[in-house]
Amino acid sequence: MDREEIFEYVKKQYGTTPEYLWKSSPDSAVLRHKNGKWYAVIMNVEKSKLGLSGDSTVEIMDVKCDPEMTSMIIQTYGFLPGYHMNKRHWITILLDGTVSESKILDFLDMSYDLIDGGFKLKE
Repeated sequence: MDREEIFEYVKKQYGTTPEYLWKSSPDSAVLRHKNGKWYAVIMNVEKSKLGLSGDSTVEIMDVKCDPEMTSMIIQTYGFLPGYHMNKRHWITILLDGTVSESKILDFLDMSYDLIDGGFKLKE
């Protein structure tokens, strides 16, 4: 799943369009909840900055995550501690084909719900 597919999904699901806030990083997009808070950031980052091997860049998405789930999720390949975000509350998802579309959308939805204050862990 690439950024354009994500943008298409969030536009249909939440009425969200990407915002490009930084001149120094014109490809970095923020997805903002209707309450004004960010629920996702999509950007290209050098693999080495993420602790990955190689000197190329990789597209990633940062999403908010339930702190009770974060430490478990980041042990799965394709998921990392939130890049440039609070590592207890945010995770980074590689958008290089490693993580399935359904998982990406699940985490995107969870992030949106967490920003809204409506997410509860299923018992």
